[in-house]
Amino acid sequence: MIGDLPRDRMEDKMSGACPAELDFDVVVVGAGISGINAAYRIQQNAPKKTYTILEGRDTLGGTWDLWRYPGIRSDSDVFTFSFAWNPWSRTSTLAMGDEIRNYMAESAEMAGIDEHIRYRHRAVSANWTWEGRCWEITVQVHSNDQRQQAGAQQGHEVKVLRSRFIFLGTGYYDYEQPLHAVIPGLHRFEGDLIRPQFWPQEYDYSNKEMVIIGSGAAAISILPAVAERVKHVTMVQRSPTWLFPVSRHGKIASVIATVLPARISRQVNRYRWLIQGYFIVGMCKYFPRLARLILGFLTARQLPSDVSWEKHFKPRYDPWEQRLCVTMDGDFFRSLRSGKASVVTDHIETVTGNSIKLVSGQEVPADVIVAATGIRLRFGGNIRFSVDGVSIDPTQKIAWKASMLQDLPNLVFSFGYENAAWTLGADCAAEVLIRLMRQLEKQGASTATPHLAAEDTKKMQRRPMFSLSSTYLEHMCELFPQGGSGQWRRRSHYMADFWAAKWGDMKTGLVIE
Repeated sequence: MIGDLPRDRMEDKMSGACPAELDFDVVVVGAGISGINAAYRIQQNAPKKTYTILEGRDTLGGTWDLWRYPGIRSDSDVFTFSFAWNPWSRTSTLAMGDEIRNYMAESAEMAGIDEHIRYRHRAVSANWTWEGRCWEITVQVHSNDQRQQAGAQQGHEVKVLRSRFIFLGTGYYDYEQPLHAVIPGLHRFEGDLIRPQFWPQEYDYSNKEMVIIGSGAAAISILPAVAERVKHVTMVQRSPTWLFPVSRHGKIASVIATVLPARISRQVNRYRWLIQGYFIVGMCKYFPRLARLILGFLTARQLPSDVSWEKHFKPRYDPWEQRLCVTMDGDFFRSLRSGKASVVTDHIETVTGNSIKLVSGQEVPADVIVAATGIRLRFGGNIRFSVDGVSIDPTQKIAWKASMLQDLPNLVFSFGYENAAWTLGADCAAEVLIRLMRQLEKQGASTATPHLAAEDTKKMQRRPMFSLSSTYLEHMCELFPQGGSGQWRRRSHYMADFWAAKWGDMKTGLVIE
């Protein structure tokens, strides 16, 4: 394997440089779903390894603590979204945001993970040093509330932590900046402008004319949640989205929980939904006309008689070219039938001081505008990576097992699925981390580096980590590493990915030193 390495690396290896003294074996970045799950896997499967979790904010939960808009809930079934080591104990198929936050906090406390979390510790850079064979992670330690915008330079100290491994549980979007879609005339609006990512606490929208711009998961969740208290809420969309109705309290899950012991019923419901999810995705991809008919029928039958399915709920794309938006217990359609909510499909001409003018000439009154226009993508929590002080651009790298970056030693990142719960992909990445640590210990080595020869890198056909056509994913190739083929393929199927992570080939494409 030495022959594939740069000359300076060969000389360093031959010189027998000693590893530096470490603060931790693993530094986990992020106390969300991915970070908590990785911590548990380290504790259970590598109990002699030390670790800490760096969390830039002042509490755990990640996405589920940051997002606080009305109606926030899981868009995946909570049976597969929950941790495999602490399965969801209730019979509800979907969970509300506060339920998920509580579940994560209880899981972390149950496993003693909460004692390893360092809050208000924001990792800003990470440099791999070959002399010390470790990561040197520069951390800003803040004394103020991290809900404020990133970049605030007051009230923090800087420290450096050394670790053998980094595990990135940082998600895939920007926590500080939402996606700012171009909305003509928005600067003229005199009412309240809200981004769902930063919904104001205790905001009173009673008896207000609310306009939600967008038709994604956030918009579909917010509309029914606010419909009872607002004067009227209108969802303005450029084009329709496929909707998929899911009952929050599934009858099958209730029956299984009644008939089987608790531990077994939780596992049965988890695998039932895993199989069911792939069946739905498979039908959408391989039988799109049938999927169109079924989804169209399920939607049309719940619409008020004066709302056109053709105009407002028939997308131009096939199901699962973009994610399906889940409607819980038909709440979205119930709001439309109540007369307190409506949907308008049109393009915005301009925003005025108190309304939105559409290209068709229609004018929608607005006291408050909710810009649910998507999320802004970001890899690795905006950490600056380098090797021996030389800056590394992750977007130019190919991902090994969708978990490590080409030519970056001992770095594992969590990435989920476009067609399944994020937690499943996070668990695959955690398994890769555990396998690597065990393999290095067994071989008396200290580093594992994914590597492709220059000619193989050029030949490799690169693919984005997600293949969906959603607007917010348009620039994914510019912001994220990409997948290829073989050991370098992107995530596609949980069962295959988990098998490959836990029992598959851990040698091809990997340089062990």
